[in-house]
Amino acid sequence: MIAAMLASATLAMAPAAHAAGDAVKGKAVFAQCAACHKADASGKSTIGPNLWKVVGRPAGTQPGFNYSPAMKGAKRAWTEANLDAYLAAPAKAVPGNRMPFAGLKDATARANVIAYLKTLK
Repeated sequence: MIAAMLASATLAMAPAAHAAGDAVKGKAVFAQCAACHKADASGKSTIGPNLWKVVGRPAGTQPGFNYSPAMKGAKRAWTEANLDAYLAAPAKAVPGNRMPFAGLKDATARANVIAYLKTLK
């Protein structure tokens, strides 16, 4: 009985990126990101890199964007799990990156943003 309760609690704490998010709600949350990030097929970046087709892309590789050395050296692709970790705490996920954002603490909001980013293809 105790083992079943512990297993249930562990599943409840699983990363939100693995849960299905709501892309429509994610687009609304992304509005705060849009102050610095474009998310369109133009490929043009502003303060931050353009996030069109970001899911699955290697970190620090958007053409024409001047990434920090930390982001250029981040040896990862933007998987759902990596996006979740980065959106939760950018400075912890990629120490030395230049994004001045403390993080999106709400796991459901992160899952929703990731669901929205997955639509950008």
